[in-house]
Amino acid sequence: MNAQSVVDILKEKNLTLSTAESCTGGMIGELITSVSGASEVYGFGFITYANEAKEQILGVKHETLERFGAVSEETAREMALGAKRVSGSDISVSVTGIAGPGGGTKEKPVGLVYTAICFNEKVETFKLLLKGDRESVRKQTCEKVFENIINCAQNL
Repeated sequence: MNAQSVVDILKEKNLTLSTAESCTGGMIGELITSVSGASEVYGFGFITYANEAKEQILGVKHETLERFGAVSEETAREMALGAKRVSGSDISVSVTGIAGPGGGTKEKPVGLVYTAICFNEKVETFKLLLKGDRESVRKQTCEKVFENIINCAQNL
């Protein structure tokens, strides 16, 4: 799955996409915008690396961050919902995780990533346990997100 495939299916289905990224730091948006014609389907990309950005831009509840942490299914869900609300896109995706090499704990190890996809007022979340260095974790996350977008778009 690659960015070209994402752009192609979104164009074919006449769907728009927004992204809310934390651990990937804009990599999903960068890969999508590297495809000619991406502006027809992609208009909003939010890099919300800090918790304050998640709250202020996407409307993630402070209580969610306090209770579950930035790296959680709940935060990924609220990030995707926020991106969809702010952008008005047909599909929104979010990622939050620990790319490493530091920052991991026993409960939340390096390579733990939560991603969510929001469409038709429905949200699906995915928990990933990835192996590799920081760059590898970020790239694998992008690949999984692209797979999720393609699967979602094919079913709309």
